Amino acid sequence: MSHDRVRASELVTESEVALLRRALLEWGGPARCSDQLAVGMGFADEQDLLRQCRRLRTALGQDAPLGAADWARTLLATEIVFVSDLAGSGVEWQTTTGRDDETTIRTLRVIQRKLARIVSPFYGKAPGE
Repeated sequence: MSHDRVRASELVTESEVALLRRALLEWGGPARCSDQLAVGMGFADEQDLLRQCRRLRTALGQDAPLGAADWARTLLATEIVFVSDLAGSGVEWQTTTGRDDETTIRTLRVIQRKLARIVSPFYGKAPGE
């Protein structure tokens, strides 16, 4: 497995991909992102976040290889949209996604562990190319 660009199928299960894809979709719906938060997540601004979330959802759905920065953006965007009530779906997560909090956090922890080696260069940093 190359760490330059890695397919989702090499890292996570189909159900884990489904969670990531659903979380990215939340940014186009109930989640509210400022330009500053988008930049902190590694996007140029809020509009870029929306464009990139669409691109990342498609790539995950097609099992296209992603670079480490894209994996880091995907993970961080998922973490924030799930937990934050100020910027993300927060307390409405279950209502908007149909996924309960307990299952989501257990699945997210598994994903975090599986992606740790790939995203570790971005710990404490905004993911960038």
